[in-house]
Amino acid sequence: MGIVGGRTGRWGTVGRLAALTTAAALLTGCGGKLMDDLDAASETVAPTETPSVTASPSAEPPESLPSPSLEPVPARKKQVRKPPAPLKRPDITVPRMKMPPVFDGPVLGGDISWPQCPPGMGIPAKRTLGMPMPLPQAKYVVIGLTNGPGFTPNPCLESQVDWVKERDLMASAYAVHSYPDAGTLAQYGGKGPFDAGTTRGRLQNVGFQQSLYNLANLKAAGLSTPIVWIDVEPVPTFEWSTDKAANAAVIAGAARGYTDSGFGIGVYSTPALYEGVVGELSLGGVPEWRAAGQTSQAEALSRCGPDWTIQGGDGVMGQWVQYERDLNITCPGAEKQMFRFFHQY
Repeated sequence: MGIVGGRTGRWGTVGRLAALTTAAALLTGCGGKLMDDLDAASETVAPTETPSVTASPSAEPPESLPSPSLEPVPARKKQVRKPPAPLKRPDITVPRMKMPPVFDGPVLGGDISWPQCPPGMGIPAKRTLGMPMPLPQAKYVVIGLTNGPGFTPNPCLESQVDWVKERDLMASAYAVHSYPDAGTLAQYGGKGPFDAGTTRGRLQNVGFQQSLYNLANLKAAGLSTPIVWIDVEPVPTFEWSTDKAANAAVIAGAARGYTDSGFGIGVYSTPALYEGVVGELSLGGVPEWRAAGQTSQAEALSRCGPDWTIQGGDGVMGQWVQYERDLNITCPGAEKQMFRFFHQY
């Protein structure tokens, strides 16, 4: 069923047609005046032009747009840390080392210590004597470091070293060692590399400390030497004990004191004197400096032979006393290797 007066349905279309017919008749019947007016209006009114749209100045596009740049964007420079400027090396002057010369035969020398210091110096028991210095012909000098017993310095060591330097001689060093008294044993027996819980170890430590004491004085005086000769003999007023094993402990400790400090060692003595102090102590066959007493150069040279060995080492020098001086002569072969036993100034 359709809706009365509605827009749909069979009757809605007929109604629209009837209405249109009626309206057309009315317009024609009114004399067509309305249509004429409309025609006149259409003739006098010009068609409206499409208004032009004028953009505001701010909206105008620029005359030319820049084209996109095709150039690559420069890469950001990587900061490279410059290495520090090399340190300027200081100018170093290396002193030219003098080597002891090589000789063709026996070489004459001498040894000095506290007796050659000006009179009146040193400890009361070993006052200096002002004895003469080595002969002008001497090529080398062995300088003593002590004023007799251990822990006593040669009172004019520095001036004796200067004397050798001024003459451009070869130099070496020797040191007397001695048995400690109770006070010295108490002071130094516990200081060193040996077992302080034993008497032997404490005596070894005393010998060790005697060597360090001597080396401190050697360095303070400016004395250079590749070797220190250990003087093993009776020391008047500062006697060794009657126990050779105890005495040997002191000498063994002294030997280590020098070698631990970078020095070579040798022994100064005679077979009888050495055995009388330390018995059969062996230091490993180190070089030997053999005394001949108040004899002659010929006798001193004869001491270089195997019959005079002290502890199994080779003879390097023989010593004798003459002209109020201790004179020395090298044993055969030593003249070719003086650098082992002497420093050349």
